[in-house]
Amino acid sequence: MKVKKGSGSNQAGMARGFSLLEMVIVLGIIALILATAIGLSGGFMGLGRITSTEAKVQRISSALMSYRTLAGHYPSEAQGLIALVDRPSSAPEPRRWEKFFDTLPKDAWDNEFEYKYPGIKDPSRPEVISKGKDGELNTADDISSQDPKT
Repeated sequence: MKVKKGSGSNQAGMARGFSLLEMVIVLGIIALILATAIGLSGGFMGLGRITSTEAKVQRISSALMSYRTLAGHYPSEAQGLIALVDRPSSAPEPRRWEKFFDTLPKDAWDNEFEYKYPGIKDPSRPEVISKGKDGELNTADDISSQDPKT
């Protein structure tokens, strides 16, 4: 078996980087993977907004229960949720009052929460409602503090 002299050095000299076509193909594959990941994350974002809004509804509901403990009653529907930020000056005035929020929270779609007292589903308690993604009240995507917990 004969070995050519210098054959090892010729192969080392032939080593080169990626061609432009190879780089374009690799970048295209990366772009496709990223586009798929971003598209799939849209469903997770929706779920995240719902979960975030449900948590805010629970925080407001807890603040309303604390308000009732201090004041002796829930805020009237006319007083609304602002009674958790500013002391009501209209009847029924609270016996004792505490500020629960600096500003009222908004739902994950940047809508204000609705307040009903007495609540529609349970008249013994107030109801805090998010209008949901569509921003309209009394539609299927509404989130209520009186929704059954699953």
